[in-house]
Amino acid sequence: MDPLTEAFANVARTLAAEGSVEATLQRLVHLAVSTITGCDHAAVTVVSGKTFETAAATDDVPHQVDAIQYETGEGPGLDAIRQHDLFSTDDLAEERRWPNFARRAAAVTGVRSMISYRLFIEESTMGALNLYSRQRGAFDAEDKAEGSIFAAHAAVALAAAYQKEHLQEALASRDVIGQAKGILMAQQNVDADQAFDILRRASQRLNMKLRDLAKQVTEGSAAPEAYPNHVG
Repeated sequence: MDPLTEAFANVARTLAAEGSVEATLQRLVHLAVSTITGCDHAAVTVVSGKTFETAAATDDVPHQVDAIQYETGEGPGLDAIRQHDLFSTDDLAEERRWPNFARRAAAVTGVRSMISYRLFIEESTMGALNLYSRQRGAFDAEDKAEGSIFAAHAAVALAAAYQKEHLQEALASRDVIGQAKGILMAQQNVDADQAFDILRRASQRLNMKLRDLAKQVTEGSAAPEAYPNHVG
């Protein structure tokens, strides 16, 4: 196995070993700096609807750069997400594509070069991997290609972490709802379907998530008026 192939195999194994989304993101950005030549800082921007957030960063510099992107609404990280492509610049101080962002970011943070890769699985965009350097022209064609491979591994690992986290949340929700149903069955002398219907109606009436109401029931903190004492 050649050194580059082995390096990315290690990246894939390391990311896959992380448990939570948060841990995966933190390991991802630090691996980016140690793997991609010329990279001084790294961060991941995640997107939810029209909202952008820096979910992980190696240090304060990416947060400063990204804050300017979010404030101005422009920059390579945002374009990577919006336009589903790679965006890079060899010198933010001379960059004209993002006039409100580029020179200001260079002056405030000292970052000169930047690459942003879209993180996606199929058509689902999770965010962008942003690489930053204090040097002009820090990333050559080979570095950009290696970054693309890294970003692909990162996207797969991040998607797996999200899936695992969602599964754990679903199992936890099922368990607490089951416990609440058992309590209502005993307290109100109803069967399992009727107990679930009591919870469902109460959650709708109170505009509360079913899991949150069920947790209150199991903890004994739900007010008696939160749910009816009979099934209509």
